[in-house]
Amino acid sequence: MTLTPQWLDELRSRITLSTLIGRHVKVQRAGREYKACCPFHNEKTPSFTINDEKGFYHCFGCGAHGDAIRFMTDHQGLGFMDAVKELASEAGMAVPAPDPRAAQAAVARASLHDVCQAAQDWFAAQLGSALGEQARAYLKARGLTAETIQRFGIGFAPDSRTGIKSALGSIDEDLLIEAGLLIKVDDKPSYDRFRGRIMIPIRDPRGRVIAFGGRILGQGEPKYLNSPDTPLFDKGRTLYNLHLAAPASRQSGRVVVVEGYMDVIALAQAGFGECVAPLGTALTEHQIERLWKMVDRPLLCFDGDSAGQKAAMRAASRALPLLRPGLSLGFVSLPAGQDPDDLVRASGPGAFTACIDRATGLLDHLWTHELNAAPLTSPEARAGLKARLNAHADTIADGDIKALYRREIGQRFSDMFFGASQPQTPGAAFRPGAKGQKGWQRRDEPVPPSEELREFSRQPMSDLILRGVLHGLLHRPALLMRHSEALSEFVGLAEGWADLLDAMLDASHAHSIQPDDAAETLDTARLMTILQDKGMADTIDRLKSGGRPPFSFCTAVQAEKDEAREIRIAGDFAEAIEVMTTRPRLVAALSEVTRRFEADLAENDSGDGLFLEQQQLRARKQQFDQRLIELTERSA
Repeated sequence: MTLTPQWLDELRSRITLSTLIGRHVKVQRAGREYKACCPFHNEKTPSFTINDEKGFYHCFGCGAHGDAIRFMTDHQGLGFMDAVKELASEAGMAVPAPDPRAAQAAVARASLHDVCQAAQDWFAAQLGSALGEQARAYLKARGLTAETIQRFGIGFAPDSRTGIKSALGSIDEDLLIEAGLLIKVDDKPSYDRFRGRIMIPIRDPRGRVIAFGGRILGQGEPKYLNSPDTPLFDKGRTLYNLHLAAPASRQSGRVVVVEGYMDVIALAQAGFGECVAPLGTALTEHQIERLWKMVDRPLLCFDGDSAGQKAAMRAASRALPLLRPGLSLGFVSLPAGQDPDDLVRASGPGAFTACIDRATGLLDHLWTHELNAAPLTSPEARAGLKARLNAHADTIADGDIKALYRREIGQRFSDMFFGASQPQTPGAAFRPGAKGQKGWQRRDEPVPPSEELREFSRQPMSDLILRGVLHGLLHRPALLMRHSEALSEFVGLAEGWADLLDAMLDASHAHSIQPDDAAETLDTARLMTILQDKGMADTIDRLKSGGRPPFSFCTAVQAEKDEAREIRIAGDFAEAIEVMTTRPRLVAALSEVTRRFEADLAENDSGDGLFLEQQQLRARKQQFDQRLIELTERSA
């Protein structure tokens, strides 16, 4: 079907946005607009405005922005067409008819929805009957309340080959087979697919039953049995509990992926309504993309056993090629031998919250996995570690992210094997910022702007950080070789300092290719002599006249070296390099998006997508500015 801009505009004009949103939060009139506490994040003072005349909402707290369709997709978790159909039904508009074949398929899907709902009603009734006594005892032993059982529609399939076949006998048998409820082999009589199992309905984003998952009672295989793929149900494109988790994630600001239905249900009962699960398969690319529509950093919480860790690595491998600026995955580790259900039952919701708070990033997960994959007792084994990590990075399609991954992998590898203050235990996990190890803790979420940040942001930051890096290189010339690749790429952006940076790199390269018996130590005095011979004396004077930038690496190396201090300074310098090389790209991208956004507004376009992109870029730029502040706070 074709939804023209004119038809969509008509749909928006027939929907009173304040009424639509008012079904979910309390809305108050404020002049010609309305205000409310934002439905997308927790707040006590209203910062969310609704303009019925323009048909848009906007939150000045979290940046949420959009129209009625956007509200239905972002807050209710519906797909675009499902949102359009819901609003069209409310507005009394007919959705443009599709072609005849598509219309016929839509009728068939509608019939299958009715079949699945009828099956769900029957399963629920069986759970409450005498036949469901053992199933009820099992659910009680799992700690599920009657309210939870009703909320998730849990039922029971009696151990009979013809139970649902007989109960739904008025429905055409072919529909029951197509819905995955019956199995038919050749010319033999059909029989029930689900027998002697706890039945858990699987719903689409609109909350309609589309399939089932069955958990066997007692012994037997398979332990869990899902419906087969049908016209309604595609395992690789469906996430269990998405219809309830999407609205909950708007309040919590996160979504947690766990392994199975019972984990989702137990966590929801414990207060974690933002949990979903894949359906018997590894997390797919489509499911990852769907999660990114909800939050920028979904959290994966798989069991700590071998199968769970393999599933986590498969998800990581599938996510790498899809990474885009601002989008990644987090990984939650649980105590050994426990799944989420075990943890909340044994230790309460606070224990699960603590695990979430300790979630690690995607690169940290890859590093730990590969570090523990094999003993690192030989140079060949260590080279294999680096090769495996770089192979992961090479699957990333985004050039900037790939370069940053490779750069940090190289930095961590160098820190671990060539610059550590104490020997690293082979196979031990590398944790950035841990005592006795090098590295630094990444800040994954934007921080609110403080007065200090606002004041700092008004300084010429690109020049400040570049001058700091140049000071650091003069005081610690050994860093030139370690970061030569990143610095070489940056020379063209160094503006008034390009010649000095280029001369430093030339000096480092010339020193590195000298025979060992002829090489002199490239210390500060030697580097200064080389630079002066190249006519850089005036440039160095200009650099020093600006004062010493407030970074730890801008101080001279002490006569008696403090190894721990030098390790920390090396980490600060590596982070400064990343900020210096990435921040100009963010500034340029933000400028371009702002220009396009303002142009759209001038043409009376909403600029909806550009506005969200602008807000994301601003948040990332603010994150980099905050990291600069932290670097100055760590100055010696």
